[in-house]
Amino acid sequence: MPDTAAPTLPLQAKVSRVRFDRNELSGAFGDIGTDFPLVVRMILASGLDAANVLTVFGLMQIGTGLFYGMPMPAQPLKAMAAIVIAQKLSGGVLFGGGLAIGIVMLLLSATGLIDVIARVVPKVVVRGIQFGLGLQLSSIALQQYVSAEGWYGYILAGVSFAMVLALLGNRKLPPAPFVIGLGIVYAIVLRVDPAALAAGAGFHLPQPRMPSPGEIWTGFVLLAIPQIPLSLGNSILATRQIATDLFPERPPVTVRKIGFTYAMMNLISPFLGGIPTCHGSGGMAGHYAFGARTGGSVVLYGSLYLVLGLFLSGSFQEVILLFPKPVLGVILVVEALALMLLVRDMTESKSDFWIALVVGVAAVGLPYGYVVALVLGTILAALARRGLTGIAR
Repeated sequence: MPDTAAPTLPLQAKVSRVRFDRNELSGAFGDIGTDFPLVVRMILASGLDAANVLTVFGLMQIGTGLFYGMPMPAQPLKAMAAIVIAQKLSGGVLFGGGLAIGIVMLLLSATGLIDVIARVVPKVVVRGIQFGLGLQLSSIALQQYVSAEGWYGYILAGVSFAMVLALLGNRKLPPAPFVIGLGIVYAIVLRVDPAALAAGAGFHLPQPRMPSPGEIWTGFVLLAIPQIPLSLGNSILATRQIATDLFPERPPVTVRKIGFTYAMMNLISPFLGGIPTCHGSGGMAGHYAFGARTGGSVVLYGSLYLVLGLFLSGSFQEVILLFPKPVLGVILVVEALALMLLVRDMTESKSDFWIALVVGVAAVGLPYGYVVALVLGTILAALARRGLTGIAR
């Protein structure tokens, strides 16, 4: 794994906001292992229009990449996605939940409450949440993705992982295009029907959609409330922290700014039939680990979804097969490890390190884990500062 400290690049490269080169292209695939399976499963579970979802998701990526000028992608809201997929909730409830959480995040940002939360929750808790998310992502990758296609899948994952190990951190030959290319070749040879893929090609524009008041309320109760703790911990606080970690030479990204863009995405997407989205420390870690240093990677990533939505959504069942789960699992493992390694800066203090580990395990192992971890970690950190935990610093 490359070091997660600030990149040692020439000054001109450091201040570039949007760049398009081989490394940005590689970084563009750094979050696909998280996003693509969730997007696909939500479309199938709720019967969503693939053209709407893919196109709007791509537009959110492009807008975010241009606005921030760093690899800060948009991601599906994970808690919402899990509930929607498990309960097969309607698209209307999903859109209503997205609009509801957009309103909540706008209020938190506009009133400054999000700054209060950021001051109360210490860095050690944020590191613990990142560690827990890394544990969760790696577990999903190894249990659900790598093993998805039997022995062929294991062989594909093994070759992909070897390619990543050989090329990760290589600025001349970054790994992701080779790994994704291998997966597409595998899919075309063994799984995809090229005739069916071509038959569904055509131009499709997203259709406007208006969530009803009932859908907004139901979405708030069923989806937004469970999502808020995870969003505060990972989408806001952890994202602000990793932006500072990876790009210390840039002006700080504030939690209020992240909260506003989070809100704006979800105040727009539902009316175009798009899924709720957020920012996330895992997405930035994945893009960075695979080579991205500017918003160009996110623009390229969004362009992929834009092409799929506008021109290939009619072949959605074949498009799904183009990105084999074992390859996505390998990319997801790298993203997870990049997140988990951030806990290294807690090792200078024994109490901080243990608190971070407790927070991480609580986040993935307990019901409502992220809210429990957020509260528990903040309490433990306060006790540690007063020397009341029994763990020496």
